[in-house]
Amino acid sequence: MSSHRSGQTSAAAGQGPVRPALLLVLALAAALAACADGGFRPLYAPVGVGAEVSERMKVVDFAPIPGRVGQRIRNEMIFQSTGGGNPLPPKYRFEVVLQENVTSTLVKITGEATNAVYSVQASFRLIDTRDKKVVFQGSSHARASFERFESVYSIVRAREDAENRAARTISDDLKTRLAAYLSRPT
Repeated sequence: MSSHRSGQTSAAAGQGPVRPALLLVLALAAALAACADGGFRPLYAPVGVGAEVSERMKVVDFAPIPGRVGQRIRNEMIFQSTGGGNPLPPKYRFEVVLQENVTSTLVKITGEATNAVYSVQASFRLIDTRDKKVVFQGSSHARASFERFESVYSIVRAREDAENRAARTISDDLKTRLAAYLSRPT
């Protein structure tokens, strides 16, 4: 008699958790099915009628950016958009304005800074060359710390490395945001 009841109890207990789990799976399946046509797709997947994002990136003219860090950001953007190949005739112009700052973070009791943070903020805008209208704009920022040594050369080299890391972060962010904008159907 106890085996019979334990069989009922385990069967009843087995149905309890299975039913909510089944409902959860069905609800998730319905939600994913609803999202299928809602615009979720890989960034570099071919778009309906137009070209792929990598082809659309080739029609962007990257305006010169003043300074060493600006030149690094521009060079990265050009390489990431064309892969080192020739760009196509431009349909857009991408302009970037930088604001740079160095902040001392660790200061000894003698007043000597032993660590610093290089910060850069990039304000950008994408301009349609036909209409001369801004079609996309925003800003991006990056920070990179560096250590200050006794040797002047070491300080200069450490700062340049920090600037290069920040420039790479900015260019990756700008490329991703630009690609996301250009991946939209036209």
